Amino acid sequence: MSQADSGRLEIDLAECEMPGLMKMRRIYGPSKPLKGARIAGCLHLTVQTAVLIETLQELGAEVQFCSCNVFSTQDHATAALAKKGTGVFGWKGETDEEYVWCLDQTVYFPNGKPLNMILDTGADLTKWIHDKHPDLISGIRGISEETTAGVINLGKLLKEGKLKVPAINVNDSVTKSKFENIYGTRESLVDGIKRATDIMLAGKVCVVAGYGDVGKGASLSLRGAGARVVVTEVDPINALQAAMGGFEVLTMEEAAVKGQIFVTSTGCPSIIRGEHMLSMRDNAIVCNTGHFDSEIDVKWLKDNAERFNIKPQVDRFKLSNGRHIILLAEGNLVNLACATGQSSFVMSCSFTNLVLAQIELWTKQKEYPVEIHRLPKKLDEEVAEAHLDHLGVKLSKLNEKQATYMGVSIDGPFKSDQYRY
Repeated sequence: MSQADSGRLEIDLAECEMPGLMKMRRIYGPSKPLKGARIAGCLHLTVQTAVLIETLQELGAEVQFCSCNVFSTQDHATAALAKKGTGVFGWKGETDEEYVWCLDQTVYFPNGKPLNMILDTGADLTKWIHDKHPDLISGIRGISEETTAGVINLGKLLKEGKLKVPAINVNDSVTKSKFENIYGTRESLVDGIKRATDIMLAGKVCVVAGYGDVGKGASLSLRGAGARVVVTEVDPINALQAAMGGFEVLTMEEAAVKGQIFVTSTGCPSIIRGEHMLSMRDNAIVCNTGHFDSEIDVKWLKDNAERFNIKPQVDRFKLSNGRHIILLAEGNLVNLACATGQSSFVMSCSFTNLVLAQIELWTKQKEYPVEIHRLPKKLDEEVAEAHLDHLGVKLSKLNEKQATYMGVSIDGPFKSDQYRY
């Protein structure tokens, strides 16, 4: 069996667990609302992303994608897409220079026409277009952004007056942030650590940096495996949440000497630095499930320790004090680099949001001025509802009296935009 054939079978299998995207095809496939759209995407090139790409194509779009991460590409998935004629640029183990080359390949399509829509992760493609191809900006209708880090970067561009294209923040859709970040991480983090190290987590002291949605999922993941979890936080509300959830909350300086496994999940750079690693126990495992590769000071480790590669994406460093650090995925996302990333079902929730965001921006351009927008609450609820049958979930129904009392429509939306889930 060829790599492309293997990828095709895995893509077909992923479709079975991605009911939201399958519903998008049933609803919008006949009308082709994305006809004329040339969507350039920068995302993890996995079998789940392949299902997203083929969904966008069924809705009428031309699509080209590059990988947003040097380690996360599943080569069999890209081979299957390429065999069908889809432009995909990325492979597992790219260099940083190759990553930039792949990014630029998405700008122009085979017919010579440039992109007119962006589907982004981390705002990398958005920044690339604004910096390197400003002449194309006037032809781009919109950007959908999937990640916390990307929304932060979009916010910086907007504040500086540099954002020239309307964007939809998909990350903060409830069916993305609460689902992929919490429930997806809850399953995928331990999977990545175990595939990389074969370590038993039960009884170990595990330190999770950050108790946002990803940190909550990471903490639940590790505790579910029997680990003793310590959390570090700068936000007093998140710190109080962690304590009320039964987790010890310490500073990284205090936690560094206690922990055996460290997981960063903050979206902030330089969380684990050289001074922390020097105080860690021998053979402490350090990994990241937050913002790309900036949360761990990998450069310091490479410059100040002797490196021994155990296997792909698993390195052991000997420090000057004689102790060792085991670094996973060179500080990149451990669940994607050392395993296969988030489960298909939870990615269906995220990607259904992305599809709806692309349709909104493409078909309702006048309703979205240059700003960072959120998907309407009604669409967020529709994403959730699209996944209920797959789980055998049955919804109750409000009557007129109840709906009037609650101040909502019988058919939703059922919560205000200010409601915190």
